[in-house]
Amino acid sequence: MASALVMEFIDSTALSTALPALSTAFDTDPVHLKLALTSYILALAVAAPASGWIADKYGPRRVFMAAMSVFLAGSVLCGFSQSLGQMVLFRTLQGLGGALMTPVGRLIVVSSAPRERFVSAMSWFTMPALVGPLIGPPLAGLILGVASWPWIFFINVPVGLLGMLAVLRFVPPLRPPDPGPFDTKGFLLSALGITGLMVAAETVGISLVPLCVQLVAAGLALVGITAYVLYARRKERPVLDLRLARYDTFRASLIGGTLVRAGLGATPFLLPLMFQLGLGWSPFETGLVTIGTGLGAMAFKPVAPAFLKRFGFRSLLIFSNVATAVLTALPAFFRASTPIPFIVVALVVGGFVRSMQFTALNTVAFADLPPPAISNATTLTTVMQQMGMSLGISFGGLMLHLARGSDGAPLTPERFVLPFIAVGVVSMLAGPLYRRLSPDAGATLGGRATARCSSK
Repeated sequence: MASALVMEFIDSTALSTALPALSTAFDTDPVHLKLALTSYILALAVAAPASGWIADKYGPRRVFMAAMSVFLAGSVLCGFSQSLGQMVLFRTLQGLGGALMTPVGRLIVVSSAPRERFVSAMSWFTMPALVGPLIGPPLAGLILGVASWPWIFFINVPVGLLGMLAVLRFVPPLRPPDPGPFDTKGFLLSALGITGLMVAAETVGISLVPLCVQLVAAGLALVGITAYVLYARRKERPVLDLRLARYDTFRASLIGGTLVRAGLGATPFLLPLMFQLGLGWSPFETGLVTIGTGLGAMAFKPVAPAFLKRFGFRSLLIFSNVATAVLTALPAFFRASTPIPFIVVALVVGGFVRSMQFTALNTVAFADLPPPAISNATTLTTVMQQMGMSLGISFGGLMLHLARGSDGAPLTPERFVLPFIAVGVVSMLAGPLYRRLSPDAGATLGGRATARCSSK
C-alpha cells in the first residue's frame, strides 16, 4: 500500500518546489499557482466519500489498482499541460485517483493489522510514504536543473508501475461485507457542501473570480453542509457517518487533526516561495534544505511505539501540538543572514514533532471504534484531512496576499511573517481538544495506561 502512496507524496512535494518555475512557464502570479495544489485536494475530498462503498462493493485490491491507473494517467497529462487551466484540470483527474488510493490503502492496512501490533503497523505504513517528501524536493530541483518541469510528473510512471506490481504480489484479496445500496443523495449533498466551501476559501480576497461568484460558492457551501448534516442524522448508513464523532478519541483525531492540517497545509506552499523568491535560492538548494522536514518525520517512526507506550497518546498530542505550532511559525523569521544549519535543524526538529503528532492522531482515531465502523471512519478521516490541507493552502495564500498589499509587492522575506505566524496560531487551536482526552486514551493500542486501566 505504501509503495503507491510514495508516488503521491513525491508528486505533491516536487510540485511545491517547482511552483516558481511553473509561474514563469505559465506567466502567472505565484500566489495563483496554489490552484495547482488545491484542485487535486478538492477532487480528492469530493470523491473520497464514495471510496469506502466502492472498496466494499468491488474489493479493496481491485479498486486500489484502478485508482493507481487513474493517478498515472493524470500525471502524464499534467506533464503535457500548456496553461494553468490545463494543469488544474489534469490535477483534478489525479485527485480522483488519489481519492481511492489513500482511504482504500488505509482501509486495507487497518483491516489486516492485529490490534496488539496496530501502532507498529501504522508506523510502518506511513514510513515509506515519508520517502516521498524526502525525495520530492531535491528531485524537483535536480529535474529543473537538467531538464524541465514536465518530468516532475513523468517520473511517476516507473514509480507507479513498480507499486502496481507490488500490490499484485503482496496485497491479499480482502472480502468485506456487502455495503448495501449507495447513498447517492448523501454523496451529492456532501459534494455540494465540500465544493462550495473550498471554492469560497480558495477565491476569497484575491480577485480570482467576481465577488458574486464567491458569495454563490459560500451560499452553496452553507446549504450543502447544513442539508447533509440534517440528512445524515436520519440516514441509517450515510456516505459520511458524522455519528462516529461520539467516540472521544475519534472526535479528537478528526477535528483536532483538521485544525492542525489547516495550519500545516500552507507550509509546503509557503516555504518554496520564500526560499526561492524571498531568499533567492535555486530550486535544488530549496529541495536539499526542505528534505530536513522529511528526515525529521522519518526519525520518529521507528521510535513511535516506544514513545506512545512511555508517555501515552494524550500527553504526546498536547506536547507535540505546542511544539509543532511554534516550529511552524518559526520560518517567519528566516532571513538571508540566517545560518543555513539553523534552518536545517529547525526543519528537522519540526518534522520530528509533526510526525509525532500525526502518528498519534492517525492511530488513536481507531482506538474505540467497533470493527464494522472502520470503513466509514477511514473515509470520513480522509475527507477531513484533505479539507484541512486545502483550507490551509487557501489560508496561507490569503495571508500572503494580504501581506503583499493591493499593489502586489515583491515577495521579500518580510512578506512571509504574517502567513507563517498565522498558520502556527491555527495549528495550536487543536490543543484544547487533546486536553479533554482521557489519560487512558488509546491504552488498548499500546499507549501508556494508568494503574487503573492496567489492573483491568
